[in-house]
Amino acid sequence: MQEILYGYRLNPITWAYISALMVIGIYFKFHRFWSVRNLDLCGLIAFSPALLMIYYGLVRPAPELVQGGYVWLFVVGGGFVVRLLLDPMMVRRPLLEPNLSASGLTFTGAALLVFLMANVITNPPERLEWLLAQQESPGAPSPGYQWFHTFSGYSNQAIQPADGSQPEAYRQAFVRAASSRAAAIAAHLAVVTGMVWIGFRHFNNLQTGMAAATLYLLTFYTSQLTSQVDHVVPAALLVWAVAAYRRPVIAGALLGLAAGMIYYPLFLLPLWCGFYWRRGEFRFVLGVVAALAALVAVLTFLVPNAEAFLAQIERMFGWRNPFEASLSGFWQFHASEYRYPVLATFVALCCSMALWPAQKNLGTLLSCSAAVMLAAQFWLATDGGLFMAWYLPLLILTVFRPNLEDRVALSAVWPVWRRKM
Repeated sequence: MQEILYGYRLNPITWAYISALMVIGIYFKFHRFWSVRNLDLCGLIAFSPALLMIYYGLVRPAPELVQGGYVWLFVVGGGFVVRLLLDPMMVRRPLLEPNLSASGLTFTGAALLVFLMANVITNPPERLEWLLAQQESPGAPSPGYQWFHTFSGYSNQAIQPADGSQPEAYRQAFVRAASSRAAAIAAHLAVVTGMVWIGFRHFNNLQTGMAAATLYLLTFYTSQLTSQVDHVVPAALLVWAVAAYRRPVIAGALLGLAAGMIYYPLFLLPLWCGFYWRRGEFRFVLGVVAALAALVAVLTFLVPNAEAFLAQIERMFGWRNPFEASLSGFWQFHASEYRYPVLATFVALCCSMALWPAQKNLGTLLSCSAAVMLAAQFWLATDGGLFMAWYLPLLILTVFRPNLEDRVALSAVWPVWRRKM
């Protein structure tokens, strides 16, 4: 941004303060101090110190600061997991409008989006230091689509000025970085428009959708890890899967693409199949299988031999012992044996989603999907807790959602023979 606005510089600590004050000023309900909304906002703000500790611990480096940051991140995340699992029981959901008008929210959201996208393009030095330090930390390759993870890493590469000695290498590096950052910008636009659409179409309140999207742009995490393609592209797919929940084939295809890219959305299948059980389950499963089959088919053209192809399939579907991977993040500093009960609890939680709650609606789909993607952070071998985009939009939509008990599959999903929405 210094190339556009002379002297512009906003370090992470300054933005953490500014974003916290803006969140309180725009959304905090001062006349209902102990409302659940206010507690949710305080929880979202509480993520900022943890991310700052990890950032400065990686850049200095200071391992004890990184360790403390991950512990803080897990404590706040654990509180939100409990809150999300209890969300289906909160039937009284009064409309708490933001303190800013719809026009003010629109202007604020648009301005934040412009500055955010400019940061993706320019990649300020303070964020680039964070990303490069994070890449240098030890850790095993994440499960998922290898080509997607490789493409995601291009956005973190600093583009050196052309010196004339290697013009082709410079051109290739520039194209890779530019295409990856363009994908990050497109994914953020998809997340924001998806949240606005869900508010307008499914919450019947455009201002609620604008408020949720603006809060997503205001969060400290979004400003600091904006260019991470492997964070935001799966988030966009999950948001639009929720937006398209009335069309099971489309929702299944989007969820299948997200699962093929980063593997962890596969644990959402019991929940979503349970939601569509009374209508649309076969169409949903068909969409998931078609998306995964398409990704596998692409691999057959990109991978030169059968051995490499099988290795790619194993990585895509996570067919490996999760306890043999080298660790980074929280589990780098703690005994890995504790991951066994954490993983067992996570799997039990995901399987139980097929049956609980017995009557699933759109609100259940939002809160429990966010809970599953947040709970997955606790056993990730690599930087568990930092992939906040996987659940943050769904979490924010859960915070703002009205009562959605009538949005069940039996009434909201059209029969297969009916063409009109």
